[in-house]
Amino acid sequence: MTTTTPRPTPTPRRVRQYTADDWWSLATSVVASLALVTLVYEHVLDLSGTLGFLVCWFATFLLLYAAVLSFANERHVVTDRVVAAALYAAAAVVVGALSSTVIYTFAKGWPALSHVNFYVQDMSGVSPTAPLSQGGILHAIIGTVIEVALATVIAIPLGIATAVYLSEVGGALSRVVRTVIEAMTALPEILAGLFVYVVLIVYVGLPKSGLAVSVAMAVTMVPIIARAGEVALRVVPSGLREASQALGATQWMTVRKVVLPSARSGLATATILAVARGVGETAIVLITSGASSFINWNPAQNPMNSLPLFIYTGYQTHENLAITRAFGAASVLLAMVLVLFVLTRWLSRERSGR
Repeated sequence: MTTTTPRPTPTPRRVRQYTADDWWSLATSVVASLALVTLVYEHVLDLSGTLGFLVCWFATFLLLYAAVLSFANERHVVTDRVVAAALYAAAAVVVGALSSTVIYTFAKGWPALSHVNFYVQDMSGVSPTAPLSQGGILHAIIGTVIEVALATVIAIPLGIATAVYLSEVGGALSRVVRTVIEAMTALPEILAGLFVYVVLIVYVGLPKSGLAVSVAMAVTMVPIIARAGEVALRVVPSGLREASQALGATQWMTVRKVVLPSARSGLATATILAVARGVGETAIVLITSGASSFINWNPAQNPMNSLPLFIYTGYQTHENLAITRAFGAASVLLAMVLVLFVLTRWLSRERSGR
C-alpha cells in the first residue's frame, strides 16, 4: 500500500508586506516614467508647464508601476500597490502644500518676527514705511483674542444646544432647523457682517466695535458647531442612552451626564473648526469695526483691530516693510491657531482612570 505525501499548504503572501522586489519595482517605475514623460512631453510634443508635466508624470508612473507589478504579482496585489501609491501621492501633495505655505509665510515674515517690539508695541504713530524696529502688532493680537473669545462664548452654547435639539429631541421643527443650519454653513462672511451692521449698528445704534465683530463671528460659527456637533452626538452608541434611561435617569440627565461627555472629543473638534473660521475673518472686522492702530481693551467702544485685518491693510499699502509686517502677523496668527488646536485637543482628551 502506497502512501501519498500530503502537499504542503501554500502560505498566502501578505498584501501589505513589501519585499526588495517591490521597492525596486517602485524605484524603476518612478525613474522610467520620469524619463519617458520628459522625452515625450518636452521634446516630442514640445509642451511646457510644470503642472501638466507633473500630471502626465504621475499618470504614466501609475501605468508603468501596474505593468511592472503584474509580471510577478496577482491582480489584487497590483491593485493594492497602485491604490496605495495614489493615496500616498495625494497625502504628499496635501502635506507639501501646507508645509510650503507655512514655511513661505514664516520666511517672508522673519525680518519682522526677529524684533521684540513687533510683539509688545502697537502701530499708533508709526507709518507703514517706518523701519521694523518701530511699531508692532500687539493691538491686533489683543483685538483678535477678545473678539474670538466673545464670539466663542456666544456661539458654543447656541451651537451645542442646537446640536442636542437636532440629535436628541427632534420633532417636526427639526427638519427645518437642520435645513437652515446647513444653509448657514455656507453663508459668506460678508453677509454676516452686513447683517450685524444693519441690525446692531444702523438700527440699534451700537457703535462700530469689537462686540459687533464678535456677534457677526458668532453668526458664522454657530452653524459649524451645530452641524459638526450633531454628527458627534449621533456617533454615541444608543445603548448608552438606553442603559441610562433604564437606570431611571431622565432624558436631560442622560444627555448631560452620558451623551455630552461621550461626545466631548467630537464637540471639541466642532469648536476648533468654528474658531478656525472665526479667527480668520477679515470682511466682518472691516465692516463692523474698522481698522485701528492703537490698543483697545473695551470691546463695546471704538474700533478694534484684528490680525486678519492688519494683514489685509498692510498688504494693501504695497509697501515692502508693511508687507513684511503682514507676513509676520500671518505667522503669529498661524502659531495662535496651532496653540489653540493643541490646547483644545489636550483638554478634550480621554483621561484614563476616571
